[in-house]
Amino acid sequence: MNTFHAVVWIDHTEAHVVMFDREHVQAQRIKSRSHHKHAGKAGDAAAFFADTAQALAGTHEVLLTGPGLARTEFRDWCTRHQPAVAAAVVDSIAADHPTDGQLVALARQYFKKFDNMAADPSAA
Repeated sequence: MNTFHAVVWIDHTEAHVVMFDREHVQAQRIKSRSHHKHAGKAGDAAAFFADTAQALAGTHEVLLTGPGLARTEFRDWCTRHQPAVAAAVVDSIAADHPTDGQLVALARQYFKKFDNMAADPSAA
């Protein structure tokens, strides 16, 4: 599903990638191959981040959410290995463990404000 917006909740064990437009929502869960709660082997993290980035291919704007450092590590990994995905990331905000429905609600609210600011040059 190619959509304009996506929200990703990510920690070191899994990522919830939710893509949406006005009428549709598509959610995907990506599990880390590492059995460790925190960053496992570098190869495991890279494979996990690659799978997550692949799920975001073609999305124009991405909001990263989640607890801890995984959001920053994923964004940094994308900057080095998937620059198109890194360029699509508009923000990274802390979020505990919301449901996919709560993620979509959070992202819709965020992007509504973000899109309004982008359309209004005086809002800067």
